[in-house]
Amino acid sequence: MMRSLWTAASGMTSQQMNVDTISNNIANVNTTGYKQERLEFKSLLYQTMERASLDENDTGRPVNLQVGLGVRPIVSSRMFRNGSVERTDNPLDFYLQGDGFFVVDRGDGDIVYTKDGSFKISLNGGEPSLVTSEGYAILDVDGEPITLPENITMSNVTVDSEGNITYRDEEGETQDTGVRFDIVQFPNVQGLEAIGSNFYVTTPASGEAIQESEGETTTISSIIQNCIEMSNVNVANEMVSLIIAQRAYELNSKAIQTSDDMLQQANNLKR
Repeated sequence: MMRSLWTAASGMTSQQMNVDTISNNIANVNTTGYKQERLEFKSLLYQTMERASLDENDTGRPVNLQVGLGVRPIVSSRMFRNGSVERTDNPLDFYLQGDGFFVVDRGDGDIVYTKDGSFKISLNGGEPSLVTSEGYAILDVDGEPITLPENITMSNVTVDSEGNITYRDEEGETQDTGVRFDIVQFPNVQGLEAIGSNFYVTTPASGEAIQESEGETTTISSIIQNCIEMSNVNVANEMVSLIIAQRAYELNSKAIQTSDDMLQQANNLKR
């Protein structure tokens, strides 16, 4: 009887984590570039009461007699499909369509990656540079912070689909800055580790970043200026998943109550 108690308890613990994951998705429904998370489960060990076997006469037990010992969360995977596009008409907003990531330097060589293209201008030593909302530098293909010519407003700056930055001078002529966004991909994007603030870092499972500018990727991402990528969370689907998780939690709780009642009845047999 105790087996059912621990099995149902593992179900409650797993469904609680599932609700936590779904709640985080819903909380980030308006977070720029947020990617939906999904919790995956696996069964625990099985206790074999009798094994399937055949004797010399080809007779015997055709199937096993086993009892499962519960469930556990195994992995939290992210859905890296693109979210919807929202046009902002802000020249500092960039929608990155495809599998690529922007490269961000948080200082002292601390490199992180993001899908959040809502950038800002910082006057670093009087020179305008492109930074995140936290003030971290956005890097170009040479691994240097992206800077803009002095006395140039963002309304005169244009970024093409490949990330090349140009601007219009005083005569209205288009000038090439020679600067290009560094867009990277990863051999295993699911191996990236989320560290908050829409940032990801590499792990041994994700592999090292691959620059799209080097032509080593099979697909190339496309940058769209004046737009941002919204969260890819579908609220309706999350609400359905939340209801299912809550019902599963409730059923596991009921299983514990039933097991407790059965133990109580067994203990009362001697009276």
